Amino acid sequence: MDKVRIGIAGMGNMGQYHANYLMKGEVARAELTAVCSTSPHKLTSYEDKVQIFSDAEAMIRSGSIDAILIATPHYQHTSLGIAAIEQGIHLMVEKPISAHKADAERLIAVAEKHPEIIFGGMFQLRTEPRYLKLKQLIASGELGEIVRMNWIITDWYRTEAYYASGGWRATWKGEGGGVLLNQCLHQLDALQWMIGMPKRVRGFAQLGRFHDIEVEDNVTAYLEYPNGATGVFISSTGEAPGSNRLELAGTRGKVVLENDRIAFTRNESCMLEHSRTSSIGFSKPEVWDVTIPFGNATLPHAILMRNFVEAILDGSPLIAPGKEGIHSVELANVLLYSSLVDQSIDMPMDSKAFEDKLQQLIANSTHEKKVVEISGEDFASSFNR
Repeated sequence: MDKVRIGIAGMGNMGQYHANYLMKGEVARAELTAVCSTSPHKLTSYEDKVQIFSDAEAMIRSGSIDAILIATPHYQHTSLGIAAIEQGIHLMVEKPISAHKADAERLIAVAEKHPEIIFGGMFQLRTEPRYLKLKQLIASGELGEIVRMNWIITDWYRTEAYYASGGWRATWKGEGGGVLLNQCLHQLDALQWMIGMPKRVRGFAQLGRFHDIEVEDNVTAYLEYPNGATGVFISSTGEAPGSNRLELAGTRGKVVLENDRIAFTRNESCMLEHSRTSSIGFSKPEVWDVTIPFGNATLPHAILMRNFVEAILDGSPLIAPGKEGIHSVELANVLLYSSLVDQSIDMPMDSKAFEDKLQQLIANSTHEKKVVEISGEDFASSFNR
């Protein structure tokens, strides 16, 4: 094989976005050969360019593709992912890899039985220089041992029209969650990628606080890490203008990412050592103030797709292996589950307990969803966060 034939399942906003850069040749040695949607009007513009399908499993079995990018509603990610792997089709899944941890475990178990199949996750923040710089700062020891994390990301403002734009949106049955599973998955992935998973969490989630929806749209969570570090994660789709501020405190200083700027205040000495050795009660370590420059990645989704193609053709390591997608799913699930059961949860979470709770929420749902057509918009403006 010298070129990877790619099919896209799901031609909503994300599916169309991926199709656009693939058709423009932004991914070397890749060709978009098929697209699939259950909405016929979303396929008309592709009829003369690629094969079109109304059934994703038919596309998987068609022989027209070597790899598939799944960009359907969340619950289909697991079943379609398993179908692709078992058919010998390489797999790239948009976030989340599954709607909940138990489904993610099922998908990963099948993938592990087929090591010849490349399985990637579309977590493009791993290509963004801002997060690469922070990860390097942590890994190098320049920040010392992490003692505190705070991430306020409330600039996900969404209107009622947004939630009414699809019958599956913001429902337990169609999406499996709200702001945590939909908007925050990339930040939750970046967070665990940089500093690891917590050992215990306590979430406080408000369901339909700002919108006529049944899932969470406002969340404050507390996290504890194995080394004793603590964290707070706050997010909302109802707050305007909102904030996006990530603050990491370590024993050698503090780094803040906000307003497209990384500010690093570096301690001249370890704060713990200074505390032990100083004879002055109110003294602090001397500091250096440093601004760490960075730009934005150019077409970060395409970067991950290039890496995916290189993994298939050349054996290159994946930037975002699909199996690592379980971590962000688990964080989204557990922060919500903790709130629903009103207690702290030790990690790793019991995936069956959350699955049972989710099924209960689906069975007991009485929310009537209004669906309306909305105007097109540049949703890609939300990518660099």
